[in-house]
Amino acid sequence: MKIEIKNGRLIDPAQGIDRVASLFIAAGKISAIGTAPPGWQTHRAIDARGLVLSPGLIDCSARLREPGFEYKATLESELEAAVAGGVTSLACPPDTDPPLDEPGLVEMLKHRARLLNRAHVYPIGALTVGLAGTTLTEMGELAEAGCVAFSHADVPLADTQLLLRAMQYAATFGHRVWLRPQDPHLSKGGVAHDGEVATRLGLPAIPAAAETIALATIFTLIRETSVSVHLCRLSTAEGVAMVRAAKQEGLPITCDVAVHHLHLSEVDIGWFDAQAHVMPPFRSPRDRAALRAGLTDGTIDVICSDHTPVDDDSKQLPFAEAEVGVTGLELLLPLTLKWAAEERVGLPAALAKITRAPAALLGLHGGTLAIGHPADVCIFDPAAHWVVDRSSLKSQGKNTPFVGLEVPGRVKYTLIDGVVAGGLAPLPANA
Repeated sequence: MKIEIKNGRLIDPAQGIDRVASLFIAAGKISAIGTAPPGWQTHRAIDARGLVLSPGLIDCSARLREPGFEYKATLESELEAAVAGGVTSLACPPDTDPPLDEPGLVEMLKHRARLLNRAHVYPIGALTVGLAGTTLTEMGELAEAGCVAFSHADVPLADTQLLLRAMQYAATFGHRVWLRPQDPHLSKGGVAHDGEVATRLGLPAIPAAAETIALATIFTLIRETSVSVHLCRLSTAEGVAMVRAAKQEGLPITCDVAVHHLHLSEVDIGWFDAQAHVMPPFRSPRDRAALRAGLTDGTIDVICSDHTPVDDDSKQLPFAEAEVGVTGLELLLPLTLKWAAEERVGLPAALAKITRAPAALLGLHGGTLAIGHPADVCIFDPAAHWVVDRSSLKSQGKNTPFVGLEVPGRVKYTLIDGVVAGGLAPLPANA
């Protein structure tokens, strides 16, 4: 089918394009921008007047809860949430049950995702067998099965010698290691930022030093091994400063921030609101400001949703006992737009953090509307505001502290490989 999307503001940060132009799609690929190819005949047309056409969003951290945690969410529900939010590609961490430590599990997950014909799924393989922190996985076999990187997710890896061996192995074969910087001893038992709110509420705290000490260790091991490392979920001002200095030194690192950390701080815990129980914890307003500044100046490369659907029973518990995580696939675009408006960041630069940058991180042939590339497209109304409501979320997990918040940006259509896979509006007839 040949599709023409016309009259929209086409923004492609990877090509530096920002103008009103038509987009032509055929055989699942981008055929042309602006002027139709010779002999073109439109089968379907979408009038995108007043809307933005961007590459499909790419989320570098979205838990799909399969295998093992289907009572929290299913592949079907979360990929439906992805396309509803304009996300066409996503990476899923290895902390499933069992963890993604064997090629068969990875192949099964990718096969299931392909059958659903929704967002593209890119698994992150486990660094150690069972995420137990004792034996390295067969990274080569996992990479052949489809893993794009290797991580220990949120499970502490306290054995520094094993981490060194993992980084040496990964460096030898060109694999990228993803690490969340948090010292397992300083963070043990903690549920909130070590600040005034945790003290007032009597909650076990996690100091900023848990992040900075872990970063110092990681940077030292990078100097020893020259491995490429992606740092997941920065949360502190000191951590941002350390990453900035490490990049200036030339260390091969990238990093991301969860979109909810750009908007909330420790004060949003309120009176033990378990919906605000995340890991790393929401930190001080000063830390939040540093994260925003680091994102603006390029220290932080990528915004992710850190999508973690949780069932109601696991959230309706006292704060310290409630399961961590928030749902975020459907809020990645609105919360990114909200940050951009508040920080006066242009729309192309904001979209780059959730398209071009994560595509480069994952090594994908996407994140762009360049001719010949897959027709993964997000069409949204940047001026449309909507109120976050549990009933409006496609994700099986309704756990979000943003319920009741008015946010900008409403996805109208999501195209994956040239097929309309989701959004608010039905595919129109030929105009």
